[in-house]
Amino acid sequence: MCQFFILPLRPIMYKLLYNFSQWLSTYTSWFIIAIAVVTYFVPNLFTWVHGTTQSCILGFIMLTMGLTLTMQDMRILAARPLDILIGTCAQYSLMPLIAWSLTIGASTLCETVFHFSLFGNAFQPIVVGLILVGCCPGGVSSNIMSYLCRGDVAYSVGMTTVSTLLAPVITPMLVLWLAGEQVEVDAIGMFLNILIVTLLPVSIGFFANLFYGHNEGFKKAQAVMPAFSVLGLACIVGGVIAAVRDKLMIEGLTFFLIVFAVVLCHNSLGYLTGYSVGKIFGFSKAKNRTISIEVGMQNAGLATVLASTFFAISCPLAVIPAAVSCAWHSISGTILATWFRNRDEEEETVKG
Repeated sequence: MCQFFILPLRPIMYKLLYNFSQWLSTYTSWFIIAIAVVTYFVPNLFTWVHGTTQSCILGFIMLTMGLTLTMQDMRILAARPLDILIGTCAQYSLMPLIAWSLTIGASTLCETVFHFSLFGNAFQPIVVGLILVGCCPGGVSSNIMSYLCRGDVAYSVGMTTVSTLLAPVITPMLVLWLAGEQVEVDAIGMFLNILIVTLLPVSIGFFANLFYGHNEGFKKAQAVMPAFSVLGLACIVGGVIAAVRDKLMIEGLTFFLIVFAVVLCHNSLGYLTGYSVGKIFGFSKAKNRTISIEVGMQNAGLATVLASTFFAISCPLAVIPAAVSCAWHSISGTILATWFRNRDEEEETVKG
């Protein structure tokens, strides 16, 4: 199949497609932001992205992740169980608890001590959306960021893989536990949805790579997959913006700024606490950087789909924190990876 679609392309066409894929991988965050802005003013562009279509697009993105997994990655998981366990526990404890602390915890504290409501009418969507993001597995783009900052890429792939495989069980359980008092949570439905749109596509991609990884056409298809993955993520974000644009206009700029501030704090604290965990366990500099990025960057695309699917009626604006996280995590991850790399270059210059 890969030969049918890829090999007949003329070399010049394939080279253009490959270069486009590399460009999208480099400028993912800015491309996502551009799509979000354009969709806000021309919402009809992505009104078709909803429901089953949205889930299928996310499934395709997860398939592209599975296509990068090899038996060597599985051997790494088997050889480094303690490191993976530490990272995964940090992922599924720190980010959900930070999300809860920034929303429910902070609001309760303000009402108890200062006798005022922290978020006002915007409380429920921010709580549900941010907790949903915090309870999702690591983002696929975190592997790219680990590579850019000279981190431990194998460890990054291992953490992302394990957190994704555990997501069908852990994500619904955590959301029910942390947000169940704010809105009704369909944990069983969420489990089945995550199973279908994450675990199944990742498994198909892995086995496809296992059996066809040496095929030249398959390798060419793998090389251009990042472009389609980014385009898929852009469609999901565009669909969310198109669906909530009218409600967002009613809520106004204040609501958006509150959401962005909370997402910024959640993401930044994830990076900081993730790095701290690595320091506590005596990890190397490369592994410290990797666990920082893995903990801080979530699969916000999955959170967006889950919010659109399970809270569209009870809490429709919950997709906004997830959509904002989609763009911001990519931007902040790029900034952090560049900062780490620049520090290395400065140190090498001083030593030289």
